[in-house]
Amino acid sequence: MSKDCNDVFCFAVSRCAVSPTGDKLYITSPDRHKLLTLAKDGSILATFMDPAVKFLTGLHVTPAGQVLVCGLDSKNIIQVDSKGCMKLATLATRSDGVEGPFSVCYNRITDSIIVGQWEHKKILVYKVK
Repeated sequence: MSKDCNDVFCFAVSRCAVSPTGDKLYITSPDRHKLLTLAKDGSILATFMDPAVKFLTGLHVTPAGQVLVCGLDSKNIIQVDSKGCMKLATLATRSDGVEGPFSVCYNRITDSIIVGQWEHKKILVYKVK
């Protein structure tokens, strides 16, 4: 499901989220396979890219500051450090049922990660261990 800007679905920016302290803005740029971390003034603090995470779409920052990102083409969900510099963990992959991750959210009441999928009729729920 590789994308380029000649396709109908061309996204320079897919999602954005704010850090709990309000000092950082995270932005997924699917076409460039990047997660950008910006300061309040709009300056770029960090650019995250990983060949194992392609077409970054969904994004969520938990109340604790954990950054969760969906890789639509790579069919995975990862956690990135709060600086937006490096991958801390792969949370779910195709072997866990991830087919087209497009949105992600952490529910602190149920201690679970909820994943909405592109063109799939399943919403995935993963308990955090």
